[in-house]
Amino acid sequence: MQQITFQGKQIAFSDSNQENGRDVEGLPIVFLHGFLEDSRLWDEWLPLLPARRFICIDLPGAGSSELLEKLTMEAMAQAVSAVIEHLGIQKFVLMGHSMGGYVALAFAEKWGEKLAGLCLFHSHPFEDSEEKKASRLKSVEFIQKNGHVIYVRQAIPQLFVYDYSKGYQSEVNRLIHNAAYFKPENIIATLHAMRLRRDRSAVLRNIGCPVLLLIGKHDTAVPLELSMAMTPLPKQASIHVFPTVGHMGMFSASRETAKVFREFLSEL
Repeated sequence: MQQITFQGKQIAFSDSNQENGRDVEGLPIVFLHGFLEDSRLWDEWLPLLPARRFICIDLPGAGSSELLEKLTMEAMAQAVSAVIEHLGIQKFVLMGHSMGGYVALAFAEKWGEKLAGLCLFHSHPFEDSEEKKASRLKSVEFIQKNGHVIYVRQAIPQLFVYDYSKGYQSEVNRLIHNAAYFKPENIIATLHAMRLRRDRSAVLRNIGCPVLLLIGKHDTAVPLELSMAMTPLPKQASIHVFPTVGHMGMFSASRETAKVFREFLSEL
């Protein structure tokens, strides 16, 4: 992982061009992970994609990136912009999973001219409902009382659709293991940042680049009704609903989601 300094904090990222020692043609793709995740989320999915320059960022407070003094979606988008500027990238495709989609829309709001395409992977542009905001506060209270490891062990399995009687999938255990090393104050700050984020429906409605929406029919984090409510917003949209998928399609439908994304890239 490489690092830059942003607002006095270290932001970590990987760049496949520099790691492979060669330049790859085509639009670069920047990947943003979700809550309780880091850039390792994409490790098994990227080999299913065509050879491109992949930039995978640890958002502030996750993975190897330090927590910002004031964590917001806007501040995280600024950190992403700082990485892009550091790498000298002028035009790229932006992919955001879950919270990463919130950050991607905050980026698009300010630097939309840099985007050749935007993909929201199990994400949406709306602000939290009052019920969801209350739920996030309850999560904060739970972590403060019981610790973040118990919270992580309970939260991550709910993102998957599978037979609990067969035990956790290896992906679930790996995500739990990774998130257990996050600092509890980082998780709490991220919960507050999501709770306080603004509605960005207008960003999706006015965005100038093609948009790909990847939706899981059984997603409990982003319910199908909420996902479908955003589908009329973009002017240029490719919409795919995966009938057996929850919130983690890069694992449970890796080849199917990668195929759709490859097709999206080929049309840009």
